[in-house]
Amino acid sequence: MKKSLELLTMVLLLVGYPNANAALNVLACEPEWGALTQELGGEKVSVYSATNALQDAHHIEARPSLLAKARNADLVICTGAELEIGWLPLLLSQSGNGKIQPGTPGYLEASNFVTKLEVPKQLDRAQGDIHPAGNPHIHLDPRNIAKVAEVLTEHLSQLDPANATTYQARGKAFQERWQAAIQRWEQEAAPLKGVPVITHHKDMTYLIYWLSMREVGNLEPKPGLPPTAGHLAELFSDMQREPAKMILRTPFQDPRPSESLASRAKIPAVVLPYTVGGDDQAKDLYSLFDDTIKRLLQADK
Repeated sequence: MKKSLELLTMVLLLVGYPNANAALNVLACEPEWGALTQELGGEKVSVYSATNALQDAHHIEARPSLLAKARNADLVICTGAELEIGWLPLLLSQSGNGKIQPGTPGYLEASNFVTKLEVPKQLDRAQGDIHPAGNPHIHLDPRNIAKVAEVLTEHLSQLDPANATTYQARGKAFQERWQAAIQRWEQEAAPLKGVPVITHHKDMTYLIYWLSMREVGNLEPKPGLPPTAGHLAELFSDMQREPAKMILRTPFQDPRPSESLASRAKIPAVVLPYTVGGDDQAKDLYSLFDDTIKRLLQADK
C-alpha cells in the first residue's frame, strides 16, 4: 500500500498535478493590461509587461528576452486592433508556445470586447497610419477597462481552475471599487466638458470621448507622420478661429512640437501619463486616472 502511494505521488509530480499556489505566467503587451491582470490575479499570477510607459507600443522589437517570456507564458493579453502588428505576430509564431496562439484561452485581445471609435469607412494609406479595426488606444476610457476585466477574469479562471474562486472574488471586488472610482472621476472632471484640446497623436481619443472634451486638432499632419513646421503654422492659424485650451501628449512623444505651439499660442502643453508608470504618480490603474484628471483640471484653470 505504501509503495502504491509513493508511486502515485511520483506520477502526479511527473504529469504536473495542479497546484493551487502556482502562479500563472502572464505576458502583457502594455502596462495597463499587466496592471489589470495583477489586480485580478494577485499572488496567483506572475506578470511581465512587454513594453513600458516610455515606449510606443506600435514600435518595439521582438527581442530574445521577450521571446523567452512568450515561450513560458500561460496567457498573453494585448490591446489588439493592430496596435502590436509590427512585432506580436512574429513573437507568437517564434515562441513555439501553442498555449498562447490566437483562438486559444491563452490569448486575449482587449479591444475585441469594447466598442471601438474611429473605425475607417474606407482604407486609404494616403490618410496615414490608420487602423482598419478602429482606434486601438481603448484603455483611456475606464469603462473599457471594466469590460476587459470581466473577460480577463473568465480567462484566468479557465486557465487555472484550481484558483477560479479566487479570480472570481477578486474580479467582483475590482468591479465594485472600479465603478465607484469611475463615478468619482466623472464628478471631478465635470468642468472639462466641452474643453477644446489639441493632441500629438490620435491616442487620447477615448479619454476625450469619455470626458466629453473636444479634439480640435493634431500635431501630426496625418496619423503616424511627424509634425512639420508647415502643419504647426496651419494649426496656429486655425486656433485663431477655434482656440484650444491645452495641447496633450504622452511621455514618449517628442516634446518640441507641443511646446513650440503652446508657447506661441500661450496655452499649456500637458504631458499625461497615458499608462501605468507614465509618471511618478501613476503607479496603478487607479492613480493613472487620478493623475490624468488632476493634470487636465490644472491646465484648464
